[in-house]
Formats: sequence, structure tokens, C-alpha cells
Amino acid sequence: QVHLAESGGGLVQPGGSLRLSCEASGTTHSIFEMAWYRREPGNGRELVAQTSTDGQTTYGDAVRGRFTISRDSAKNAVDLQMNDLKPEDTAVYYCYAGVRISAMRIDNVWGQGTQVTVSS
Repeated sequence: QVHLAESGGGLVQPGGSLRLSCEASGTTHSIFEMAWYRREPGNGRELVAQTSTDGQTTYGDAVRGRFTISRDSAKNAVDLQMNDLKPEDTAVYYCYAGVRISAMRIDNVWGQGTQVTVSS
């Protein structure tokens, strides 16, 4: 099993920065991708940024150019650097790991979520 532990959320003023961190533990050799999603009250989860083991990254349209995802494979960790934060970035942010169990089965593992609030 893989477990994810997030940290780094909080309150920040518009235009400020925050860095979220997520560290995986357990059977981490089976992880093939890690990502950050977010959920605003009343909405579904939205992709923020994703990174795969081959180094490819994908960003959501709303954050491209402001957020940067980075992965430390040695530490089984993924960070999200968030710059120029806006009030509409306020949400609960979730770390995600795609874990390959077998050739035909993938497990979706989620962290507990961390609140990011952008407000003056």
C-alpha cells in the first residue's frame, strides 16, 4: 500500500506564494505518476499539475505559468510551488499517486487534503 502525507497549506494574500509538499510511503516503487488536484466547495476535483516517472508534466489551464510541480524520486515526494496566487485558487489541495498493482490494475491513492486560502 501507498500512503501520502501532505503539508504546506495555509492563508496567503493575493499575489503571494505557497509551497505544498507530499511524501509517499509504503510500496512506492509501484508509483508511476503523482499529481496535485484541488476542490472548491460545491465543485469536483480539478487537476492542478501532474508529473510522471518519465518526467513529463501537465498543468491545468488555470494555473499554467504560475504553479510548478517538481518530483524528488529519491524521497518519493512531489512539491507544488504556487506563485502569484489569486482568490480563485482557494481550495482544498489533494496529493494523488497512481500506483500500478498489476498489468491490468491501477490504484488511485489520495492524501487527506490541505487547505489553501488566498484572501486579503
